[in-house]
Amino acid sequence: MDIHQLVISEEATVLDAMRQLEQGSRKILFILDDRRLAASITDGDIRRWILSGGNLEESVRKVGNYSPLYLHLNDINLAEGLMRDNSIEAVPIVNEGNELISVVFWNDKNIQIEKPKINLPVVMMAGGLGTRLYPYTKILPKPLMPIGEIPIAERIINQFYEVGCNQFFLVVNHKKNMIKAYFNEIDKKYDIQYIDEDVPLGTGGGISLLKGKINSTFILTNCDILVEENFSKIYEFHKKEKNIITMICSLKNFTIPYGVVNIAHDGTIESLQEKPKISFFTNTGCYLVEARVIDELEENRNVNFPELIEEYKKKCEKVGVYPVGENSWLDMGQIDTFEEMNRKFEK
Repeated sequence: MDIHQLVISEEATVLDAMRQLEQGSRKILFILDDRRLAASITDGDIRRWILSGGNLEESVRKVGNYSPLYLHLNDINLAEGLMRDNSIEAVPIVNEGNELISVVFWNDKNIQIEKPKINLPVVMMAGGLGTRLYPYTKILPKPLMPIGEIPIAERIINQFYEVGCNQFFLVVNHKKNMIKAYFNEIDKKYDIQYIDEDVPLGTGGGISLLKGKINSTFILTNCDILVEENFSKIYEFHKKEKNIITMICSLKNFTIPYGVVNIAHDGTIESLQEKPKISFFTNTGCYLVEARVIDELEENRNVNFPELIEEYKKKCEKVGVYPVGENSWLDMGQIDTFEEMNRKFEK
């Protein structure tokens, strides 16, 4: 293991830390003081900072845990118990001078830390035409588009089944008989109910067809995205914050492929930026939703879910955001992203 890949300068920004975590497979970084362990930073620390309104351009000192759990080299055999007792996935190892010399990860030690299960209903909006994926969707409906050898809708369902979800509702319209035929034929351990959308109702209006079928918090997802995150933590956050809706948002880093010119009021050049990088959060198309949203929605109303969110915000209802890293969100809504997702699953 190259320890240097897990070290970040105290002068770096929170955004720098997010990018470094995204680039590596280990979800922890360390701040050193002259090679001595000073602090740890996890994606959870950064998430709490974002949710508290923190600026991503602030120093990582703002988010670092300056009292991290650690072990001395002679006590490395205690790592398994320390991680299990504290439900953490990594423990730094230091020498007599408190210099960071190694890190023990629970998955490297084959330590099984029990992850909480959730059993929430999952609603998948699977009725769209998939026009952005033409010509592929002239043959197959978007939910059956293969990612690797498995249709995207089945991948989404399998993902939620693995975390404890057993009840799935597919809102179907375009090529609905083909979708039903596929899922009726496969061997499955979960329950699927099909909700026929006779006329297009948008990503929000379709859930009005679920009146009387769901009476608890549920997960709402588009049929063309995967969010690879700990949904038990997302559900815990949703309930703790008492949100009516929690939108899962992903960080996106984008490099503008041109030099950007900022112009002063007098028409002169104020500054030049060559191919600047910008970062922003975007809606993944996955939400946790309270059941009363279904009950309060007029029947057969054509509306997209983001529009419903705006309406609840205007009524001063609490709509929250759960931020995730860029690599946690996979989207196949367009030709280029569909091909990119397939490449990821080929690896």
